Amino acid sequence: MVLNGKTAAPGAAVGRIYIYNEIYKLPVETFIPAGEEQSQLDRYFKIKKQAIDELEKIRLSMEKTDPVKASIFDAQKEIADDIIINEDITGRILNDRWAVDWAVHHVYETVLGLLKKTQDTLIAERAADFDDVRALLLKLWYGHKIINLSDISEPVIIAAKAMMPSNTAGLDSEKILAILTETGGVTSHTAVIAKSYGIPAVFGIDKLLNYAKQDQNAVVDADKGIVILDPSFDVISGYKNKCEILRLDREDAKKYRHSEGRTSCGVKIDIGLNISGVNKEELNASEYVDSVGVFRTEFIYMGRSSLPSEEDQFIIYKKALQRLAERPVILRTLDIGGDKKLLCMDLPHEDNPFLGNRALRFCFSNPAIFKTQLRAALRASVYGNLWLMLPMVASIDDIRKAKEFISLVCNELNNEGVPYNKNFKTGIMIEIPSIALIADIATKEVDFASIGSNDLCQYLCAADRMNTTVESYYQSYHPAMLSLIKSTVAAFDKAGKSISICGEIGSDPAAVPLLLGLGLRKLSMGAASVAAVKRAIASVTIKKANEIACKALQMETAGEIEKLLSKKLKYNS
Repeated sequence: MVLNGKTAAPGAAVGRIYIYNEIYKLPVETFIPAGEEQSQLDRYFKIKKQAIDELEKIRLSMEKTDPVKASIFDAQKEIADDIIINEDITGRILNDRWAVDWAVHHVYETVLGLLKKTQDTLIAERAADFDDVRALLLKLWYGHKIINLSDISEPVIIAAKAMMPSNTAGLDSEKILAILTETGGVTSHTAVIAKSYGIPAVFGIDKLLNYAKQDQNAVVDADKGIVILDPSFDVISGYKNKCEILRLDREDAKKYRHSEGRTSCGVKIDIGLNISGVNKEELNASEYVDSVGVFRTEFIYMGRSSLPSEEDQFIIYKKALQRLAERPVILRTLDIGGDKKLLCMDLPHEDNPFLGNRALRFCFSNPAIFKTQLRAALRASVYGNLWLMLPMVASIDDIRKAKEFISLVCNELNNEGVPYNKNFKTGIMIEIPSIALIADIATKEVDFASIGSNDLCQYLCAADRMNTTVESYYQSYHPAMLSLIKSTVAAFDKAGKSISICGEIGSDPAAVPLLLGLGLRKLSMGAASVAAVKRAIASVTIKKANEIACKALQMETAGEIEKLLSKKLKYNS
């Protein structure tokens, strides 16, 4: 039997299934007898301290060997101690007399619901951290033992409903051959940990635990997103050979993480990092890139009962700019609206949120929110190299209107005597075909641009990238995508202005020769993709990349282009 899911961490594995089914009682709506509110609240705060201590224990156990993964648990400690979440839980217990487990479940569920609705997968999948903290609090409340997969004594393939980062802490990659789950996102912290350990992972396997059995033989091909249950001897033999090849390949890629992005003919390619905050994990990853290619500021607003103040944002932006020093931090202004809900705002329902009042349009509709963010960003600009980037730009009118807001804020700061770096840059996300088609005109209005390949593809192909029923229509390598990227890059190159690409294409090593051949010299991606992309860059000359792009542009289908790329990218591992 073959089961299908999504690749969360690449690789392959052969082994026995270990069913990891950690269950705690699901809370139901119950109330505390009058007079017991304070004693229950006191016990909750004891449990919360236990949870923070447990997370600190995990963090310390990992810090010496891997500070990046250890910082994940710093972020979870911050969630457990979050002022707004704990104020809400306290109010529910004292004022509404909710039982503690129900208050914890309900308050976290509200935050999770908002995070999971966002179109930005990076933000949506961080919901796992909130879910992990909630699960830990409830386990401690019910007195359940905290189970850690590091206790497993022999090599197995883990199959679970879901996996939280704390479950995967301290994994022994010699014992955990692969991780399979029914739920979970491919950019979640669990996926990040799996990738960092080199453990293949396939998430989102429908009804996995209905089919997989304890000690059942299985083959995992995470590159294809498939699991083969009860494989034949020949299949097992073939995949054992593949596992060894992949192991050698991973070891080879690691050598490139701290090197420059440079082609084999010596051309420098700038590597940008996609981040959503300033936790240690993301800031540590900035050490081996040339810039923050996209700072997704939405996460600062998500899961809060009130909007972040100017000072809240200033502190966050300042921290990122200081860490990057002279290297650019491309701060994307608030991309919210449509199905990206805010806990602190009651946004109207939209039947087609992808085409609705989102991103820059939302900011135009909410000028006070937009101005607050711009003030915070510009104030922070004195601490580094700020590049402001506007998302969801459809026209020159959009650019000019946004620049009016920016000028207004600059004038306010000048009048108040508040310092800011007057040499900051202003740019746009190119993700709507209408602006890509007039890129030559747009270059006269902005200092730089970044091609948002995910949204550009969904708008160009008229395929909702979150809708699995039209997944086949969402084609990152559609010939029209290549033509649009090429003409857009050419327009900005001619104007002598910087242009990069982010999204799935920008983080795909197989796409590197094609992107370089289309004229791109700046790529932005998540931390987990940096080493493999740098290796792909080092494996090709610009002449060869141009030849590949030329062939691809003559092809008529996405399938033909993907086949070409799969043949052309070779490594000397």
